[in-house]
Amino acid sequence: MNHKPNKSDRCLLTANEMGRADKAAVVAGVPAIDLMAAAGKAVADAVLNRWSKCSVLVLCGPGNNGGDGFVVAKLLKAAGWPVRLAFWGSVEKLSPEATHFFHAWQGEVEAYSVDLLEQTDLVIDAMFGAGLTCPLEGKARNMVDSMIERKIPICAVDVPSGVDGTTGAALGKVAPAELTVTFFRKKPGHLLFPGRSLCGELVVADIGIPVTVLDELNLQTWENSPELWYRDYPWPQLDGHKFHRGHALVFGGENITGASRLTARGAMRIGAGLVTLAVPIKAWAVYATAMTSVMVAKLEQSQETEDFEELLLDPRHNAIAVGPGAGLAGFESIRTRKIVMTALASNRATVLDADALSAFVNDPQVLFGAIHGPCVMTPHEGEFARLFPKINKSPEINNSPDISESHPDDKLTRARLAAKLSGAVVVLKGADTVIASPDGRAIVNSNAPADLATGGSGDVLAGFIVGLLAQGVEPFYAAAAAVWLHGEVGNEIGAGLIAEDLPDHLPKVLSAFKKQYFPSKK
Repeated sequence: MNHKPNKSDRCLLTANEMGRADKAAVVAGVPAIDLMAAAGKAVADAVLNRWSKCSVLVLCGPGNNGGDGFVVAKLLKAAGWPVRLAFWGSVEKLSPEATHFFHAWQGEVEAYSVDLLEQTDLVIDAMFGAGLTCPLEGKARNMVDSMIERKIPICAVDVPSGVDGTTGAALGKVAPAELTVTFFRKKPGHLLFPGRSLCGELVVADIGIPVTVLDELNLQTWENSPELWYRDYPWPQLDGHKFHRGHALVFGGENITGASRLTARGAMRIGAGLVTLAVPIKAWAVYATAMTSVMVAKLEQSQETEDFEELLLDPRHNAIAVGPGAGLAGFESIRTRKIVMTALASNRATVLDADALSAFVNDPQVLFGAIHGPCVMTPHEGEFARLFPKINKSPEINNSPDISESHPDDKLTRARLAAKLSGAVVVLKGADTVIASPDGRAIVNSNAPADLATGGSGDVLAGFIVGLLAQGVEPFYAAAAAVWLHGEVGNEIGAGLIAEDLPDHLPKVLSAFKKQYFPSKK
């Protein structure tokens, strides 16, 4: 690493927060005109590094995004590239710095027309930035439609026009960029879909904004990275023993036995000192013959809940996972609910996944009301929709600026509201998994490959989380670390990945992680 890791390096700024950062930089003594000049130069440099000399059309809009475009046009022209510039808006309404660079262009300024795209090899999309809140209309919409149809390579300034930088939503049609250059810090919309897929390669440029401006912002959102949680990672200690590393208790169902076995194996691989699978006696032989390092405890028929509660009399069982393969058919649903309530009543760190969530879709408040201790819920979108059916319509908005300026149905807002409503850390899974805490903090994950979309992958993730909880990591960072490591293992395995591969490839990823962040550790 070139510098000491810092959480602020990974913070994500909403469009509103980025505007405040710009203003704070000006107050700190950085002229606004210098910020715009640096932004335009960053885009021009990125273009010169990526493409060979070609015919360029720079599309400038009515705001400061367009001002950046004026700078780009001038610099590319100075580099000998054939450049045309089209502007949509009113010069009189431009900011002083954008007006300056408009006049500094000194070339022809054309009106928007799809005819300009003829014989254009590259488009610089400087029409609208991250703060756009409505779909494009008129000539701007026509330009986007034509760019999509012609499949012309595009370099976007800040975000592709039409992408909401705070939510990642596409506000109408958006022409996807091959390259997007943003400034100072990423925005949530760069990582949340569909925005992430529309940005192409993302470059974050330093334009001279002092990092100290972040002190004036109530940072609530980050991109997942070890820089957020590596200091608290629970490496084994030379003078430690297995009980120092925690004892995870995993409930297993009697029909779909593979799910909880994957969870248990994941918990072992990530470092839990001991793992016990508690399973109905009918399935005990299946589990016992399949597991070696994991202990298997019998739950007698008709008294599974009582036996599970008895296991919890041992205080060394300090983390619990319920849900994978627990069962929802008939009496299984009732049993799953009872096991969940027993786990939560213990006030021990608990992971609720899959069936443990679906068992409460008819009365989710019963579940939420039982959460008093540390808890992590890991729904995918389908489970989330069933457990939080009214979340998109909820008028409840907390005081986080990330929520107040977002749409009520964007992923960050939904995860945050669910965490606040339930009292649990919510891991809303997907290609852009969001980890949200009841206190408003949120992390967006960006390293998960498509190969993880396979049966059992989420069961392993639940195991990673409960394994870290057993070792004493607080729920928000246990979830974040597990999600990141899960993604890294997926990248390590690559094509052909199946869920069984994930625990066994974790040691290689952990070794690389330790070498990078703890080079002195053996």
